[in-house]
Amino acid sequence: MNSVTSAATRCNLYQRPIFALSTLAIALLPFCHAQADEFSYPEMRYSNSDFGGVGLMQMPTARMHQEGEFTFGTTISSDYHHYWTSLQLLPWLETTIRYTQVPDTTYNFDHDDSFSGDTVFTDKGIDVKLRLWQESYWLPEVAIGIRDLGGTGLFDGEFIAANKRVGPLDFTLGLGWGYIGQRGNVTNPLCKISDSFCDRNNGYKGNGGSFDTGRWFKGNAALYGGVEYQTPWQPLQLKLEYDGNDYSTDFRLGWGHDMTPKSPFNVGAVYQLADWATANISYERGTTVSFGLSVNTNFNQLKASWLDEPMPSVTTTPTANQLTTAQWQQLAQDVEDIAGYKNPTIYQNGDSSITVVAEQVKYRDRDQAQLRTGILLNNHAPAVEQFRIIETAANQPITETILNHQQLLQVANNDYIGSNIADSRTTIAPEDIQGQPMVDLNKNWNVGIAPTLQQSLGGSEGFYMFNVGVTASADYWFNNHFTVGGSVYLNLYDTYDKFKYDIPPDGTHNKRVRTLVRQYITDNTLRMNNLQLTWLDQVSSDWYAQAYAGYLEVMFGGVGGEVLYRPVGSNWALGLDVNYVKQRDPHSAFGFFKDQNQYDDHLGRPYDVQTGTTTGNLTAYYQPQWQWLPNTLLKVSAGRYLAEDTGVTIDFSKQFDSGIIAGAFITQTSMSADEYGEGSFNKGFYVSIPFDILTVKPSTSRAHISWLPMNRDGGQMLGRQYHLYDLTDGRQPWNGRKAFNNE
Repeated sequence: MNSVTSAATRCNLYQRPIFALSTLAIALLPFCHAQADEFSYPEMRYSNSDFGGVGLMQMPTARMHQEGEFTFGTTISSDYHHYWTSLQLLPWLETTIRYTQVPDTTYNFDHDDSFSGDTVFTDKGIDVKLRLWQESYWLPEVAIGIRDLGGTGLFDGEFIAANKRVGPLDFTLGLGWGYIGQRGNVTNPLCKISDSFCDRNNGYKGNGGSFDTGRWFKGNAALYGGVEYQTPWQPLQLKLEYDGNDYSTDFRLGWGHDMTPKSPFNVGAVYQLADWATANISYERGTTVSFGLSVNTNFNQLKASWLDEPMPSVTTTPTANQLTTAQWQQLAQDVEDIAGYKNPTIYQNGDSSITVVAEQVKYRDRDQAQLRTGILLNNHAPAVEQFRIIETAANQPITETILNHQQLLQVANNDYIGSNIADSRTTIAPEDIQGQPMVDLNKNWNVGIAPTLQQSLGGSEGFYMFNVGVTASADYWFNNHFTVGGSVYLNLYDTYDKFKYDIPPDGTHNKRVRTLVRQYITDNTLRMNNLQLTWLDQVSSDWYAQAYAGYLEVMFGGVGGEVLYRPVGSNWALGLDVNYVKQRDPHSAFGFFKDQNQYDDHLGRPYDVQTGTTTGNLTAYYQPQWQWLPNTLLKVSAGRYLAEDTGVTIDFSKQFDSGIIAGAFITQTSMSADEYGEGSFNKGFYVSIPFDILTVKPSTSRAHISWLPMNRDGGQMLGRQYHLYDLTDGRQPWNGRKAFNNE
C-alpha cells in the first residue's frame, strides 16, 4: 500500500511544473561553474523548434535569430510532418510559415476520391513572435507570440516566454495557452480579468485562413520551460523541455492515433552540420522519436561579387572643344558599358552643360553610376560647368541629377577627407533639356526572353502545383509616349491538371476569375500573355499618367488608365487605376467569353464568368522613416476587384541590406469567408532577389518568387504590364536601392 501511494505521489509531483523546473535547475548546477562563460565555451547558436522558429522542441522560447536570418526546415515524426520557413523580418519580429502533413490521413474525410484522391491532409499555419525587451544583466529576454495565427485552429496557441543565459546554459520559462498550454497546470491568469477568458473553442475552423482573435489567450493555461546546453564541442547542443501540452485534445485522436504522453519531458540534441545546415533528433512524450533538418542563410549578410569594368581614372589632358561623330558615339557607348546608362542620348549646351538621358540598368548604387558618368564626361567631352543626368524608365523622365564639374573632380580625386559625390550633386524633377543632341543610341525596339515559374502550395487537390515555361516579350516605341508590346508563353511542364475548383459549402456561385487557372495553363501549350497599346507621360513635375488597351493579362483584356502623384525624394505617393475588362476565353487565342454561364466538361458542372466589369484601386504608398520599422514599404489599396467584390489590400515588405525584399499581402473584401471558400480570404507572400547577388555582373534587374496558398476568386486584382510606382522608383529608390552591406 505504501509502495502504491509513493508512486502516485511521484507522478503528481512531476505534473507540477515548478517542482519539475526546480529539479532540472538543481541537476544542471554542476555545469554552471564560474569558468563556464562565453570565454571558455563556444558561442551558443539558437536552434529551432519542431514547428519552426527559435525554440526548444514543442515549446517556443523568447530567443530570436539575427535580423535577416532565413531558415527552411522540416521535422518528421510518426505524428506529423512539419515543413516550415522562418524569417527574422525585423530585430524584434520573427515570422514563420508552416505546412503540417498528417501521415495516413487524406482530405477524403471532407471530399470524395474524385476531388482530392490520395492527397495527404495538410494544415497551413502562420506564426509570429514579438520581442518585448532584450536580456540585460538582471532581466531576462521576454517575447510574446501567436502560433497558427491564420490557420484552421488545429495547432493554434499563444505564449509569453522569458529566457536567461547562465554560462553555457539558456533557461526558458513560459506561459502558454491553447495547443501550447493544454496541460492546464495553472489557472489562466486572465480569468481574473473576465470570465470570458476561462473557456476556449478548440474546434476545427474548416476553411482556415481567418484571424480568430476570439480564441487568443483563452482556455487552459500551462507553465512550461526547459534549458538548452551548449557543449564544449562547438557543433553539439542538448535540450531538455517540460511540455505545456498534454495532447488530450489533439485532433489526431479522432483518427485513432494515440498521442497520450508517458512523460511531460522531451529531450533532444542539435548538431551543426555546417554554418548553413543543422540536424536534430529528439525523444518526445516518452513515446515518439522526431528528426529534423534545416538550412539557413542571412539576407542582410549576402554580398555581391562582380566581374566589372574598373572605375575610370580622372585625366587632366584637355579635351577638344568639338568632338567628331565617331567620338560622340564612343563616349555614349562608354557611358552605357562603364556607367550602366542604356542606349543614352547626349546633349550639349555650349560651355554650360552636357546632359545624358538614359535608363540605368546596371548599378543599384546610383552614386557609383553617376560618379562613373561624371569621370567619363570629364575625360572625353568638351569642358562644361555642369553634367546633367536625366534618368528615365519606359522613356519617361524620372529624376534629373546635376553634377558640379569642379566639385565632382575634387570627389573623384579624394581631395579632402570624407569626400562624397553627394557634395557635388543636386537632384530635382526633370526639366526641359537644354542644348543640341550630339548622339542618340536610343532604340525603338526592345526584346527579351525569360524563364517563368507559377506555383501554389497546400491545396487539397495537390500539395504543390506549378507550371514552368519560357516567356518571350517585345515592344515597339512609336515615340517617347506611345508603345505597343506583348509577350507569349511556352508551357514546358505543369501539374495544374490536378486543380479542381470546389464550390464553397454555402453553394455560392462566385464569378470564376482565378479559379479557371487550369484551363488557361493546361489547355494552351503556347499562349499570348498580353498584347496592348500604351500611352505614358510625365504630365507635370510630380504627376505621371498612363492609358492602355488590349489583352492586358492572361485572363483579361480591356481598357484602363492610371495616374500617380510622386514628388522627388518623397517617402509617400498616391495612385489611382480604373479599368473596364472582359474575361478572355481560354480556348481561343484572341476571343472573349460572350455568355456569362459556362459549362465545365472537366468537373461536369456550370459556372459563371466575367463578361464585362469595372475594376480599380486607390493606392497609397509609404516608406516609413521610423527607427523601429527600417527599410520597409507599406502599400494600402482600396477598390473593386475582378469578382466584383470590394475591399482593401494591405501589402507590407521589408528590404534587407543585400537588397533582397520579402513581403506579404492580405486582401479583405465584401466576399465572406464562406463565399470565398478554403483560405477565407486572399493572401500571399513573395521574395524579390537582385540579379547581381546571383550572378557575377552588376544589374538592376530582379528575380521575383511568389507563393500563393490558394487560387481563389475573391480579392483578385487585374494584372497590368506597367505600374507607375515601379516605373518611378528612382524618385525614392526601393527596388533599385543600393546594397548597404557592400559599403
